[in-house]
Amino acid sequence: MAKALHCRDLGVSCDFSAKGETESEVLQKAAQHAQEAHGMATMNEETMGKVRSAIHEESSACSGCCG
Repeated sequence: MAKALHCRDLGVSCDFSAKGETESEVLQKAAQHAQEAHGMATMNEETMGKVRSAIHEESSACSGCCG
């Protein structure tokens, strides 16, 4: 089952969603998005931990919202 992440799950007013087959894939997409959309050159350990904890198994309720 695919993994998914939504910026809104992190308390950010942003509609970004990412999915991937692995946590690593989702983290890579999240890091790229954070840099491009939120001006974060890097993610510190605390932020990375929050992002990891927000990644979840994509359910059938996720009707194609993740890109």
